[in-house]
Amino acid sequence: MTTILELSGLHTYYGHIHALKGIDVRVDEGEIVTLVGSNGAGKSTTLRTISGIAKARFGKITLNGRDITGLRPHEIAGLGIGHVPEGRRIFPLLSVRENLEIGAWNVRDRGLIASRMEEMFVLFPRLKERIFQKGGTLSGGEQQMLAMARALMADPKILLLDEPSMGLAPVLVEGIFDIVKRINERGTTILLVEQNALMALEVARRGYVLQTGQVVLSDAAHALMNNDMVRKVYLGEN
Repeated sequence: MTTILELSGLHTYYGHIHALKGIDVRVDEGEIVTLVGSNGAGKSTTLRTISGIAKARFGKITLNGRDITGLRPHEIAGLGIGHVPEGRRIFPLLSVRENLEIGAWNVRDRGLIASRMEEMFVLFPRLKERIFQKGGTLSGGEQQMLAMARALMADPKILLLDEPSMGLAPVLVEGIFDIVKRINERGTTILLVEQNALMALEVARRGYVLQTGQVVLSDAAHALMNNDMVRKVYLGEN
C-alpha cells in the first residue's frame, strides 16, 4: 500500500513548551487514521505542524515521498493537503458559495470550480439549500459541513480533519461521521483528530494514541477499541 503522509521523529515547540516529542505517524492511501488522546496531548499540534501553521524544530514530514518540512502553509496546501481546523474557521460574512469558491483557490478553470461545487452539494445537500446564506448565520452542524466542503474544493490528496464533532448536539454527531465515511469512500485519505474516541475508532482503519506529545500506542482501530488502557482512559469504561 502506498504511503501518502509520513511523520518521522517530529518535534514541535510553542516557545519553550515542547508540544510534540519525536512522534512517528504514517497514513497510507485510502485510509482513515485517527489520533486519540486527551486535551493537550498534541493531536491538533500534529495537524498544525503538517500543514505548516506550526513549525517543526526537528524531524521530517513527507508527502508522497517528498520532504515538505519547513514549507509555508500555502505551499503545503498546493501540494494536496487540506486542513479543516478545530473551530471550523469559515468566513462568517461571506455566503456559502463564496466560502466554497475560496476553497478552490488553486483552480483557475471556472467550469471545474462549478463542477466541484455541485459535487459538494451532492455530499452536503443542506449547503445547496443555504447557498446564498452568510456562513455566520448557519447552524453549528452546517458550519462544520461548510468547512469540510471548502477544504474538499481543492481536491486534496489527504484531508486533515480536526475535531469535526466539537460543539455539536449528540444527534448531529453521527451524521457528521457518516459524512466522514462518505468522503473517504469517494477516494479521500483522512487523518482525523477527534475527542470522541469511540466514534473516531469506529470509522478509522488505524489509530495512534498520544500522551503529552508522544505516541504511546498504535494499532488497528478495532484492536485499540479492545485495548484495556484505551477502554478505560478514552472510552470511559470501568
